[in-house]
Amino acid sequence: MIPLIIAVLLCVVPAGGHKVKAAEEFFAENGRSTAGHTNNWAVLVDTSRFWANYRHAANVLSMYHMVKGLGIPDSNIILMMGDDVSCNIRNPLPATLYNNQNHNKNLFGTNIEVDYRGYDVTVESFLRLLTGRHHPDTPHNKKLLSDENSNVLIFLTGHGGDKFLKFQDAAEVSSQDIEDSLWQMWLSKRYRSTLLIVETCQAGTLIESLTAPSVVAIGSSLGGENSYSHHNDREIGLHVVDRFTYYTLEKLTERNSSSQLSLHSFFNHFDPALLHSHPFWVSTHVESLKRLRVMDFFASRTTLEILNQDDDNNIPEPDVMDKKQQRNAVRKPHQQPTRFTVDSIRKSLPPAIVTTLVLFVVFVISIKS
Repeated sequence: MIPLIIAVLLCVVPAGGHKVKAAEEFFAENGRSTAGHTNNWAVLVDTSRFWANYRHAANVLSMYHMVKGLGIPDSNIILMMGDDVSCNIRNPLPATLYNNQNHNKNLFGTNIEVDYRGYDVTVESFLRLLTGRHHPDTPHNKKLLSDENSNVLIFLTGHGGDKFLKFQDAAEVSSQDIEDSLWQMWLSKRYRSTLLIVETCQAGTLIESLTAPSVVAIGSSLGGENSYSHHNDREIGLHVVDRFTYYTLEKLTERNSSSQLSLHSFFNHFDPALLHSHPFWVSTHVESLKRLRVMDFFASRTTLEILNQDDDNNIPEPDVMDKKQQRNAVRKPHQQPTRFTVDSIRKSLPPAIVTTLVLFVVFVISIKS
C-alpha cells in the first residue's frame, strides 16, 4: 500500500498554481471506473455557534435548501449546525433565519432536518461521519451511507486560519485531518467523486495539499486572506450571508438538475473584486473541470434501466392457465369435494390399523355365516 500511495503522490503535477492529478492508472489498478455515478450525498457543516455567527447558519441552510430543491432527499443529506440562532433571545424575528435583507424566504422553516446540532457538532463527530467509524448505537440518520458509486458534496463554513477550521471555538480540524479522512473514504470505497467547498478565512490553505483521488476542492480565499460577509440586515442587526455563498446562490438558484454548467464555468463566475478575496481550487480528479458538471454534485442522480427492443421478446406473456392453477391451489377445503374409496382409506391409515380392520371384517362375516 505504501508504494501505491507514493506513486499517487508523484502523479500530482502543478499547473498554473493549481494541482491536477493524472489518475488513470490509479483508477485502473484499484478497479474503479470513472463512469457516471448512481447516487448523491451532501454533508453540510456549520462549525460555528452563537448569535454573532448568524451568517454561517444562513450559509449552510442556503446550501441545504439548494441541494434539497435539486432533488437530493433528506435521507442523503447530513446537516450539522449549532442551531442556536433562529430561537436566540436576541433574534427580533423569532423562529426565523434569512440570507437576504428582503426576508424572501425563512430558511428555518418546518421542512428541515438537522442531524447533528449543538454540542454534537464536533471535530470527532465530523471525522467519524466521513470515515464511517461510528459508535455502535449511532442512528442511520447520522451516518454517511455512501458507496463507490456515490458523488459526495461536502460544504464547510465557519471561522478558519492557516490550515485549520475552528469548531465552535472549542477545537480545530486541520488540513491533514481532512486529507486523511478523504483517503480513508476512498480506500473504503465511500465515494466515486467528491466536491469539497470551504468558505472560511484562508480556505485555500485547508485544501492546497489534498492528494486523495477523485476530489475537486474549492476555497473562498487564499492563504493570508479573509472571507467576507455580503450585506447587513438592519432589522436583525447582523450580516446575514457571506459573499461566497451569496454569489453561489446567484449562479445556481435559477438552474435545474439538467443544467450543463461545468465546474470550470462555476469557478470562473466568482469575481475577486466582489468577493474581496481570491477563490482557489485544486483537483485530483481524472476529469477536467470543464467536463465535470456542477449538478453532478448538487443534484440527485436518477438511474433508469433501458431495455433493448430485443429484450421485449424475453418478457413472458401472462399465462391464464397458471393463474387458474394458482386459484385452485389456494381453494378452501369445502370448495373441493372429498371422495372416499377403499384404496384412499387404506393409503391414509397405518398398516397395523388396516390389518386389524380386515381381521375384524372377516370375523364378523364368519359369525353371520
